[in-house]
Amino acid sequence: MKKKFFYIIYDNLKTLFGALIIAILIRSLLFQPFYIPSSSMDPTLLVGDRIFVSKYTYGYSKHSFPFSPNFSNKRFFSKSPERGDLVVFKTPADNRTDYIKRLIGMPGDTIQFINGDLLINDNIISRDEVESTKIIRCGKFKLETKSFIETLPNGTKYLAVYKKRGTLQNTKKFIVPYDHFFLLGDNRDCSKDSRYLDSVGYVSNLNLVGEAKLIFFSNDTNISSLLKFWNLGNSFRFERFFKVL
Repeated sequence: MKKKFFYIIYDNLKTLFGALIIAILIRSLLFQPFYIPSSSMDPTLLVGDRIFVSKYTYGYSKHSFPFSPNFSNKRFFSKSPERGDLVVFKTPADNRTDYIKRLIGMPGDTIQFINGDLLINDNIISRDEVESTKIIRCGKFKLETKSFIETLPNGTKYLAVYKKRGTLQNTKKFIVPYDHFFLLGDNRDCSKDSRYLDSVGYVSNLNLVGEAKLIFFSNDTNISSLLKFWNLGNSFRFERFFKVL
């Protein structure tokens, strides 16, 4: 009887261990889920979105694996990202915190804002206004913004928003170093990104985690939370379920 009991325990532990190994491999090599906690990528990504991130798109580094084990300072099966990609990366400030931003500048590029216009290599990118007044959240605050369709040099189009008043109009010229990238939030006046050299700055190729591919679930945290769980059903954003990015 005891042998049978211990055999059942052993068999269950073996199954659990096998499932854990498979889950770690899927998370490290294929897809990893992430939660969007801030509005820096609004309106593309909203607070409460859950996304799947492809881990194989850019190849693999130590940051592809749980706890970022320091086994190598190289990227294996490396593939270059493209302008406009939605990139998850480890912020250079601590090499632990996950950020998601849009890739704007490639190695060797110059990036600058002049009178609110985004310049890449001294050329103003195409920007067409689509909405003169749009209310966007920034933490607990609401911003009155204008929304634009921006078009990058490779033809990638996306929606970006800027404050109607007091926006960051002018910056110095940023020169992207070799093997690094320049990333911006789509919610331009509510995003800590590569413009802030002390906290984010230029992002090394080694720090790239993966590319956002799909929103698989979304709920409005202003309607429902752990303290307002009875509103959970009303908080679901069904129109965002399984939305390809």
